[in-house]
Amino acid sequence: MDGANLTGIREFILLGLSQHHNLEIILFVLFLSIYSMNMLGNSLLIGLNTLDTRLHSPMYFFLSNLSLVDILGTSSFVPLMLFNFLRTQKTISFPGCALQMFMTLALGATECVLLGVMAYDRYVAICQPLRYTELMSGSTCVLLSVLSWGTGLADSLLLSILAWHLPFCGHNVINHFFCEILAVVKLACGDISLSALSLMVATTFVTLVPLLFIFLSYIFILTAILRVPSAAGRHKAFSTCSAHLTVVIIFYGTISFMYFKPKVKNPDVDKIITLFYGAVTPSVNPIIYSLRNTEVRAAVVSLLRGDLLSRKMSHFYCCTPSLQSR
Repeated sequence: MDGANLTGIREFILLGLSQHHNLEIILFVLFLSIYSMNMLGNSLLIGLNTLDTRLHSPMYFFLSNLSLVDILGTSSFVPLMLFNFLRTQKTISFPGCALQMFMTLALGATECVLLGVMAYDRYVAICQPLRYTELMSGSTCVLLSVLSWGTGLADSLLLSILAWHLPFCGHNVINHFFCEILAVVKLACGDISLSALSLMVATTFVTLVPLLFIFLSYIFILTAILRVPSAAGRHKAFSTCSAHLTVVIIFYGTISFMYFKPKVKNPDVDKIITLFYGAVTPSVNPIIYSLRNTEVRAAVVSLLRGDLLSRKMSHFYCCTPSLQSR
């Protein structure tokens, strides 16, 4: 971004729904509840995956990563948005806007790649079960996790550099609740066709390549399941990936609806749809994995009964040298 842009814009104004303050109060209550549910549900999943040894497997390791992405992703914009719902002057500093854009892009891209990695895990578990331990070793899981996060960060860095190098000519009013990249790019003046094309290519690559990988993985998975002779065996095999498939359908279904829906005359509708995609979808993931996964349900019951914590504490005291022996 050139010097004129850096010195000309010190803060951005976020329009949100400034002309509908009563609606903003309703949205404040609604999204405060959704954000609280998101934090509680995803934190609970991470806690269960850490405490319960039955959940110490590659699938739940990646699920913990997904929960962390959802927590950080919503936390990158929802708290400030909730605060702005109660204010008449909604502003964000230039560095704050740049950081918010970088975080939302990075975590969105990370989730795309992570869903592809989770599809590969299910493919190995169902199609090559005898080699599962070998192919999904601890080091491989860590490498795939680093790949997911690294790809998201690299993609976000590229998109952010492209966006902030555009000429803004002093325009600083963002017609959105937060610093969403498309809303920021609309502020640019002059010819932005090359930058817009680069943004579209980078976004398409990080979104569609994992989707294609997921699609191919489930073709092999479905083929393997159909070869199982018994109905009970087919049901058991499919149940191990039904939660992931549900999350993928909701995630990509929402993205498809956002970008391929008919254009509406009222831009506020688009803003609210984007808001639901960014805040509501991450809150649904813990519910899906809790309802559709017997191991997670068993861990929740064990936690509520106190068995999980008592086992963990007894293991801790059992394996910790006593003060007298020191």
